[in-house]
Amino acid sequence: MQEKRIITKILNKSEAPMGRTPAIVLIDPKYAHNVGMVVRLASCYGLGQVWFTGERVSLDISFRKRLPREERMKGYADVEIINYDYPFEQFADAVPVAVEVRKSSEPLHSFEHPQNAVYVFGPEDGSVSKPHINHCHRFVVIPTKHCLNLATAVSTILWDRQYKGWLGGVEGELTTPGEYEGRGLTEFPDDIVW
Repeated sequence: MQEKRIITKILNKSEAPMGRTPAIVLIDPKYAHNVGMVVRLASCYGLGQVWFTGERVSLDISFRKRLPREERMKGYADVEIINYDYPFEQFADAVPVAVEVRKSSEPLHSFEHPQNAVYVFGPEDGSVSKPHINHCHRFVVIPTKHCLNLATAVSTILWDRQYKGWLGGVEGELTTPGEYEGRGLTEFPDDIVW
């Protein structure tokens, strides 16, 4: 039987783990399924931590009777999920990057991702709050006509990070899910030109 994770709110700084970059911080997310999808994305792109603030999302199975699908999938157990209202206190030498529509935001297509980035996303129904935005050193905007869903925004940022890292020789070889999981397509088709 698969071990079930219970993520409860951390109240004392001494109980919070140290932050490991790159990481994701979600400010007061509204929906557990979006947090679950972000956990899946973090695992897919090799990030080890997803932090979230607030009390609108509870991932305690005694509350919901079961975790959202992504938290129950054993393949994503490599991602630590932390509910703590002061995540920035736990990171040393990190560059907090708010993904936010602001006048000073850099467009994603020309954004250079810091190796030690902590990507900060606001809630589905708002923006990154002022106390949290004050911790951010950089700001990036995803150029779209409309706001993206939270999980889609995270996906776009992480894909862009991996792609630019691969172009710059930082990310190494590309793998397929078939290679990593030992199923399905394990090689890139011959018609793909590198």
